[in-house]
Amino acid sequence: MVGYIIAGIKTVSDTRIGDTITLDGNPIAKPLPGFKEVKPVVFSSIYPLLRTITSPFAEALEKYKLNDAALVYQKDSSAALGQGFRCGFLGLLHLEIVQERLEREFDQSIILTVPSVQYRFTLTNEETVTVDNPTHYP
Repeated sequence: MVGYIIAGIKTVSDTRIGDTITLDGNPIAKPLPGFKEVKPVVFSSIYPLLRTITSPFAEALEKYKLNDAALVYQKDSSAALGQGFRCGFLGLLHLEIVQERLEREFDQSIILTVPSVQYRFTLTNEETVTVDNPTHYP
């Protein structure tokens, strides 16, 4: 069946593709199967070229996320580059597409750090640590 609903959702990031919608008075025990959470595999930080313009950059990134649910980001900061965002991508092609679209469609001049992947370390005390940012290596 195809239809639509009207919800009082304030931000799009509160929902994800594949969310199960139920009645408040008659909820289901678990979500419907079939949709999996997007797992980024390539990570890079994105910073605005001009340090003083972080608000328009954050707004552009939020608007871009409306069209690309696979983009994952969180705030990040660097002593050399200032305030920015640590982003997760599906691959290098996805990273290049995000970069191009932010520059062309949202008129943002950005700097990207060198892409990296997640590393899993097993420490001497048998503890396993997963790291996606080289600055957090043990």
